[in-house]
Order: sequence, then C-alpha cells, then structure tokens
Amino acid sequence: MENRDVMNNKDKLMQAAIDLIAERGYHGVTTQEIAAAAGLSEKTLFRHFGSKQNLLESAFDRYHYAAEMNDLFQGGLNGDLYEDLLRISRTYHEIMFRNRKMIKISIAEGHHLPGFRERTHQHPQQLKKLLIDYFTEMEKRGKVIHTDHEQTAVSFMLMHFGAFMNYIDATDTTVMNVSLEQMIQHSVQLWTRALSP
Repeated sequence: MENRDVMNNKDKLMQAAIDLIAERGYHGVTTQEIAAAAGLSEKTLFRHFGSKQNLLESAFDRYHYAAEMNDLFQGGLNGDLYEDLLRISRTYHEIMFRNRKMIKISIAEGHHLPGFRERTHQHPQQLKKLLIDYFTEMEKRGKVIHTDHEQTAVSFMLMHFGAFMNYIDATDTTVMNVSLEQMIQHSVQLWTRALSP
C-alpha cells in the first residue's frame, strides 16, 4: 500500500492535470506546467505516471463514478423501486457534476488519444451491468415487470446522461424552467410506474 505522501502527490498531480486540461486542452498543457501547478517537479510526475496520457487516464479512473456506483449497488439500495431509482439518479448526477471537468475532457479529447475513449467507456459499461443485474433481481422478486433489462438500463442511462449534459453548464439550477431535482423526481415516478407489475 502506498504511503500518504505518495497518494497526496498523485492526487495533486491528477487535480492539476484536470484543471489545466479542462481549461486549455490536452495539447495546450505541458507536463512541466502540470507539475508546477501541483507544486511538484516534472520528475515526480514522470516517476508516478510515466506520461501525460497515463496521468489523465489515472485521473479519470480515480475520479469517475464506477467505484462509488458499485458501492451504492452493493449496499445502498433497499429493494423499493422508487427509492432505489431516486438514489441511483441522485448519486449519478452528484458524481457527474463533481467530475464535470473530467467529462468535458473525455468528450473533447477522447478521439485524439489512442485507447482513451475505450478506457473511459469502461465506466458506463460497468454501470450498465449494475443496472441490468438490479432490474433482473427486482424481476425475480416480483417488483419489476419482465422487459429487456439491457434496453431498460441503456434507456435509463441515456436519459440521465442527456440530463447531465443539459445541466452541465447551467449558471442557475434550471434549464427549460425545470430544475435537475424536479427532472429526477418526475422521471423516477414515470420509470417506477412503467416498470411496476
């Protein structure tokens, strides 16, 4: 296990990379600038990550939602469809908003960096599997109707990703006169009604 100083240095470098790349683009920032912004040497950056792309990929893995969502599905749901979907939705948006700079980088830079887009797709793929497993288990319990659970999971995810993209740069909390929380509650009511036996 790495000591605290090493982890703090890695976190400082990842956060500096996220901030600078989100502002100026991947090719607009040097490793020397990232290290300086983190208060560390460029040698330290290369010792920990080896390259700027490895640093960005490590930051994406560290700050994206896969681990938190996995924890939620493993122990944070209670089997009540409405309450579970509400918790999943709110957690998703909380994590996505917190990591919005990373998402913007992924969208803007993913096609320029070999292997990066494929790596970033691992997170939604994991969430899709968690949702499929959840809907399958809820059907076994008689709490969800029989549907194509993969299609249901993908539709649920795309709805929320679209909502996230709609609200990502909102200076207030509303777009189209509907707050994100109103959208979450209303959509979960509709999904619960549609999926309940």
